[in-house]
Amino acid sequence: MTSIRRRILFRLLATAMTVQLCPVIAAETETKTVSPVETAATSHSGLEMRALTEEARQYCVNIRDVAADARYAWQKSTLEALDKRLAERIAALEAKRAEYEAWLKKREDFLAAARDDVVAIYAKMRPEAAAGQLTALDDDMAAAVLARLNARVSSAILNEMEPARASQLASALAGMTELSAKGDTP
Repeated sequence: MTSIRRRILFRLLATAMTVQLCPVIAAETETKTVSPVETAATSHSGLEMRALTEEARQYCVNIRDVAADARYAWQKSTLEALDKRLAERIAALEAKRAEYEAWLKKREDFLAAARDDVVAIYAKMRPEAAAGQLTALDDDMAAAVLARLNARVSSAILNEMEPARASQLASALAGMTELSAKGDTP
């Protein structure tokens, strides 16, 4: 390890220890009172400890501004990172909202495709004939027509269809019903 790296590492460790120890040392020096008996009984090592404590306190006072600047810089970088994450989440939510609006428009167009006059024609047809006609339509159009028909007429038409096709259309109708239950009726 080069001497420059050692010095940088030492300074970083000293700063980190200072940030951690300064509040503790300050609290000890403020709350600790020494009685005259303890003072008389103090040995030479006690005087050294007191001198070291005073040096540490003085070091904390001297480094206080640098430590505060480092703490503010860290807080600023943390806030910037949080702001960036928040902006990303907002962008993701906006994308989801746009996707939902597009899907809702598609659904409204889907339901509008089955016009009232077409629905009236299918409502007046015999179930066998209507089933044959709806089987020839694509899923979206057939499901839209069935959704706008009376439930009794729709069930009679589905009853006349082949089971696989009736199942497809029933699934499409169930999807539309779930959305209507959530309050998304066009």
